[in-house]
Amino acid sequence: MSEAIQFFADRLRFQTDPSDVYAAQQAGTPFVIVDSRGEPGWRQGHIPGALHLPTTDIPARAADLIDPATPVITYCWGNGCNGATRAALAFAHLGYEVKEMIGGIEYWTREGFPVETAVGTTSQPIDPLTAPLTTITCDC
Repeated sequence: MSEAIQFFADRLRFQTDPSDVYAAQQAGTPFVIVDSRGEPGWRQGHIPGALHLPTTDIPARAADLIDPATPVITYCWGNGCNGATRAALAFAHLGYEVKEMIGGIEYWTREGFPVETAVGTTSQPIDPLTAPLTTITCDC
C-alpha cells in the first residue's frame, strides 16, 4: 500500500495539468511556464506568458533566463509526446523545482484556455470530452 501512496504522491509533486496551471496563473502564483517545442510549434500557438525554450537549449540558456529559485512548469505538444518530460528532466538536472504539465498545448487548447499566435490571442471552444463546458475546473 505504501508504494502506491508514494507513487501517486510523486506524480502530484512532479506533474500538473492545464486546469491547475491556468488557475495558478489567474491567482498570480509565481512560476515560469516553458514551452519546450521548436520554433514551428511555438509560432503555431503557445500559452500566453510562456517562455520559449526548446529542450536542447535548456542546459545552456536556462540560468540566464530563469532565476533558479523560481518554479518551472514545462509543456510540449500533448499526451503523445514526451518532450515536456525531457525538458523537465533537463531543468531538474540544473536544480530547478520543476513540474511537467500533462496534456501539453493540446489539452490546454481543448480545455478552451487562451493561446497566443502571431495574429493575437484566441481560444477554441471547450471540448466536452476534456473539460466541463461551464467552468474552468473539473472538480476532480
